[in-house]
Amino acid sequence: MARPAVSIAPAYGMAPAALLRRGSGDGAAPFRLVKRVGETLTRWMPAKLMWSRLKAPVVSFTFDDFPKSAWTVAGPILAQHGARATYYTAGSRCGRVADGVRQYDRDDLAAVAGAGHEIGCHGFSHVDPSTLSDAELDADAQRNLAFLRETLGDVSLSSFAYPNGEVTPRTKLHYAGAFPTSRGIHPGVNAGMIDLAQLRTVSLSNCEREPGSLQRWVEQARERNGWIIFVTHDVTERPEYWGCTPKMLDAALTESRRAGLAILPVRSALARACS
Repeated sequence: MARPAVSIAPAYGMAPAALLRRGSGDGAAPFRLVKRVGETLTRWMPAKLMWSRLKAPVVSFTFDDFPKSAWTVAGPILAQHGARATYYTAGSRCGRVADGVRQYDRDDLAAVAGAGHEIGCHGFSHVDPSTLSDAELDADAQRNLAFLRETLGDVSLSSFAYPNGEVTPRTKLHYAGAFPTSRGIHPGVNAGMIDLAQLRTVSLSNCEREPGSLQRWVEQARERNGWIIFVTHDVTERPEYWGCTPKMLDAALTESRRAGLAILPVRSALARACS
């Protein structure tokens, strides 16, 4: 994979992972502070700017990791709306139960790709990228690609999402040179000058907790000819914190259609924003 031409000293985001995971009474607080400062800097640090050429608003629906219900439950809902999504896939999650949520298996993966949805990269190991060196980041992405090709054949990956939204200046610059787009978790509509190295998102779980916010986000995209990227994880009647209900997913698809937003996978939305 290509490396970015610019490097940043690791002090911004390379706090030892072990200390970051410890409690508050063992000296970890300074490292967590450094990490929070790094995350704030990263959010406003341009790495891959592009002026959007969208002449009409678009929306992408994305699923992270991905849980089995993101296909078995969400797949039929997407099909009812004639929509295709992006599934950011972490190879290490295949066939497992993670945080109490059953993840996809190889049959699910093949079915998702066969239905025309985009397969994106979420890293293989699904760890905080700041805990890995640049060489390890490359190796992890290559391992994910190799895993996906075992099931899908000669697939190529153009869309990346930071695991758990963890991103630092160093890793942002790294992935800016490795993938056409990298998606974060900071809220917002991508419009005007957008940073392809940290695309903004709208959480469907937050929309579910904040009545009226779905309509406000969609209206903002419509008014600005913007690009909304909805993100969720599992889709069940009792989702985990970052998931949503089937009703919420259906409502977001319905509202997007009502407002005239074209529903496209991330890769296709990027192509439209560039044309």
